[in-house]
Amino acid sequence: MTEYTLRTVVDGYSYLEGPRWHDGRLWFADFYTHTVNAVNADGSIELVATVPHQPSGLGWLPDGRLLIVSMKDRKVLRQESDGTLVEHADIHDLCGGHANDMVVDAQGRAYVGNFGFDLMGGAPHEHTTVVLVDTDGSASIVADGLSFPNGMVITPDGSTLLVNELFGNRISAFDIHPDGTLGERIEWAGYGDLGAEPDVGTRLEAATIVPDGLTLDAEGAVWIADAANNRAVRIAKGGEILDEVSTAPDGVFAVALGGDDGRTLFLCVAPNFDETERTATRLGRMLATEVDVPHAGRP
Repeated sequence: MTEYTLRTVVDGYSYLEGPRWHDGRLWFADFYTHTVNAVNADGSIELVATVPHQPSGLGWLPDGRLLIVSMKDRKVLRQESDGTLVEHADIHDLCGGHANDMVVDAQGRAYVGNFGFDLMGGAPHEHTTVVLVDTDGSASIVADGLSFPNGMVITPDGSTLLVNELFGNRISAFDIHPDGTLGERIEWAGYGDLGAEPDVGTRLEAATIVPDGLTLDAEGAVWIADAANNRAVRIAKGGEILDEVSTAPDGVFAVALGGDDGRTLFLCVAPNFDETERTATRLGRMLATEVDVPHAGRP
């Protein structure tokens, strides 16, 4: 494995998620300060939006307007050109828990995952859905039976959606049909079926990977945030682990490839994902390191 040197990009936040490289800047959400932020070229940070019900996944419509997942009320918000936030879609009844990460395709269609159960409240694990939000704000379920669908990417040709299943010990793939609906689930990288086990702790103990955030590179491999193992892992289709970046003692919960040449790997790290602890402290950081293979696909 390659030895990587990590540097700090930003710190003093609660729990960072949704990193995106867009228009020459690094964008990210901070769960418990309820903010979306962007890092300028000089290192200064712009407050882009405040989302009272907790922001997560970010994406952009073809006309440049920003979409933001509002987690706890299970909505997708749209930022208008004057900076105001409006409701783009209400997906409450299509989710089994908090809405979470999102990827937006070239047409402006958004794929949104959700928790599926009350993770922070200690509820038993349940499988759940991926929701498609069309350009007019209409929404429908396009995949079901997933274990906490989290980070998602779309391949450069727009033909395939890859989905991390956080508590599923696998990365899944779906063919994208012309209308945005999805084909059957295909196992892109699997390390053993965890079945219907309801206890989250038992699922974690049985898992080889705990794939949270996701980013795709130009060789068709993915970097995942391996949330329970304090590392980002580069994985090839089929499951071979090609490389890893350790973030110990912190965990890493989201990743993105970006920078001017697409070769900077950004990593959202924190001591853990416990809501009570992360709300009360400001130990969330964005780290970065350089890798050989640049970004590809969306986001």
